[in-house]
Amino acid sequence: MRKGTALVVGATGITGGNLASYLVASGWTVYGLSRRPTEQSGVIPVATDLLDKPATGQALADLPITHVFYCSWARRDNEKANVEANSAMMRNLFSALDSDNLEHASLVTGTKQYLGSFEAYGSGRIETPFRESEPRVPGENFYYALEDVLLEASSRHGFAWNVHRPHTVIGYALGNVMNMGTTIAVYASICKATGQPFVFPGSQFQWNALTDMTDALVLARQMEWAATTPGAANQAFNTVNGDVFRWRRMWREIGEYFGLEVADCPETPQPLDDQMIGAEPVWREIAGKHSLVEPDVGKLASWWHTDGDLGRDQECVNDTTKSRDFGFDHFRETRGAFFDLFDRLRAEKIIP
Repeated sequence: MRKGTALVVGATGITGGNLASYLVASGWTVYGLSRRPTEQSGVIPVATDLLDKPATGQALADLPITHVFYCSWARRDNEKANVEANSAMMRNLFSALDSDNLEHASLVTGTKQYLGSFEAYGSGRIETPFRESEPRVPGENFYYALEDVLLEASSRHGFAWNVHRPHTVIGYALGNVMNMGTTIAVYASICKATGQPFVFPGSQFQWNALTDMTDALVLARQMEWAATTPGAANQAFNTVNGDVFRWRRMWREIGEYFGLEVADCPETPQPLDDQMIGAEPVWREIAGKHSLVEPDVGKLASWWHTDGDLGRDQECVNDTTKSRDFGFDHFRETRGAFFDLFDRLRAEKIIP
């Protein structure tokens, strides 16, 4: 018996791709929307650009969608443009869907809810652990704009909603611009091949501070749970694995996984954007030597995003008490999430 008909927006991304596969296995009919769909077992592809309102209307016409899972975003040059583009995408989506069928919509944002946008990172200085009840921090933030559009559409059409706020998602995806796990794996593989030490690229503050992360399947489980549990409707939930760690231990454990010499954390950050200048020919040589499936390192690693996460000077720990109080208690060890990802990247011939 099918649970519902889901539309996963951003089905080729780290969040949407893992969610779509999870929902298929869990008994949903799943449509996967993206600009350039890739083959996913059991997922019905829907190709459209949400910024194109007529095309979106045509692509979604007559689809019997009961649940929307919105896991997409468009990156622009500044936050004002991010707000405009991402708001338009979500408005175009809800304009195209048949509101008579729609029962629930889920939105994935993240911990920039508490940290501020890329342009104003850390502007709020909210006390950790972050709680869902915290006020919005100053400055424009497309996460806030998406929430506003979601709540407006919910009020207008009468469907339930949830917002999920993960912190740095770990999971299998290729060509994703916010993928720390694969970025670290590629960096470690380059260090291994060239004999250079595995240098932590971020700040000493992050090296020593407590932090947390989100496994993509923990997020998928929470999204399905919230969308199908009446008492959890119309709530925002933080979404993290449930453990906390310090990078000074995690980095050494990752280094041990790859058999690398781990250097002490430098006094000043050593961003991957700088360390990896000239990495393209190095990776092509590694890919050729080991018959890897992707010789273009730019399609695997997101140096800038990993630098942003590891270079900040603010502790980042998310409170999940609300989620547990509402009945969601799934847990994942972050170290195991990293190692499982690395194992799959090797099995899929993404890294040597």
